[in-house]
Amino acid sequence: MTAGLGGLLAVAVICLTVARVPLRRAMVTAAARAVAQLALVGLALRGVLAAPATTIAVLAVMLTVATLTATGRLTGFPHAGRVVLTACTVGAAVTLGIIFAVPLLDRSARYLVAAGGIVIGGAMTACTLTGRRLFDAMVRRRAEVEAWLALGATPRQAVADLTRTAVREALLPAVDQTRTVGLVTLPGAFVGALLGGASPTDAARFQLVVLVALLTAETLAAVILAWLFGAPTHIPDQNT
Repeated sequence: MTAGLGGLLAVAVICLTVARVPLRRAMVTAAARAVAQLALVGLALRGVLAAPATTIAVLAVMLTVATLTATGRLTGFPHAGRVVLTACTVGAAVTLGIIFAVPLLDRSARYLVAAGGIVIGGAMTACTLTGRRLFDAMVRRRAEVEAWLALGATPRQAVADLTRTAVREALLPAVDQTRTVGLVTLPGAFVGALLGGASPTDAARFQLVVLVALLTAETLAAVILAWLFGAPTHIPDQNT
């Protein structure tokens, strides 16, 4: 397994080297961290599943790491940590609340941890993509925003089109993944359920819940983050 993973990573690194994309170190570091973190998580989850009361602590750790990760990508915004935490928390809490209130999945620690990790991860990605697209749009279209402000628009009105575009662009990957499921890819939750012994019907049901949950969580997180960043007191420029 080690040789196979090393080969896959080597291909990616060689490709980046040929293309002169400065991401090789980050990719190798990410892969190394993934190995170490998944090994630790595998050990930790044994204890969590044996003691369901610790599930909330695990979700809190997931949310904290997700917030720190997305915040690190949005340093151009003031109070980014607070905004990301709010967006991720609301997106994940509402989505998980519906999933287990209906319930769409069994109300067990196993399913809560699995669904929680997927949903929080999706919310984190939505925050990162929305925030970065919004920041880039503010820089590129600074003159347009300033023109709206000069005409008497409020800061929120001046960047309204930018926030809508940022949310739309951030959600397109999730929308495309859902539209093409089963036709282009077999997502991880479906494959994992099959490999775990579930029937194709049960695996498809679980994957459907995951996909729609991701759409919900990412939409909530993206819209909330765009709203909270959507009334800027300062318009960034190229030097920010």
